[in-house]
Amino acid sequence: MARVYFLLGGNLDDRERILSEAISKMKLEIGELVDCSSIYETEPWGFEHELNFLNQVIVIETELEAKEILDVTQQIEKDLGRVRKKDQYSERTIDIDILFYGDQIISTDRLVVPHPKVQERLFALIPMLDVAPELIHPIEMKSIRELHAVCPDKMEVKKFKH
Repeated sequence: MARVYFLLGGNLDDRERILSEAISKMKLEIGELVDCSSIYETEPWGFEHELNFLNQVIVIETELEAKEILDVTQQIEKDLGRVRKKDQYSERTIDIDILFYGDQIISTDRLVVPHPKVQERLFALIPMLDVAPELIHPIEMKSIRELHAVCPDKMEVKKFKH
């Protein structure tokens, strides 16, 4: 069994409903939901858009391999109306990122875990503080709490719903 930390986010359509639907589908197809953070609201990161994002971290215990999880999450994104654009940063109904897969370090053409920018983004670190403040980043060798303390990102992350 692996403990996997996911960051969910979206800024289009009914944001709360889509987060909830994504979590329901992930519980059915990936594994047991162990924990989830509060929901946070942030401005878009890396691009401009009038609609803010809702973000949430969830923790699932699974027997699936990371590449299998990637296939499942990309299908869930598609099912929930995600349209992939050429631009890496754009508006979307849902984005599901694998932040951590246990303490594994994975680097393939399709998947890099831990997520390569988790330590640079408050919208990922703040919800991670809710569920795993002492988790050690296997490359940075610092806890989530330590990474948060030195994060260069200054974007406001507001609690939306507990």
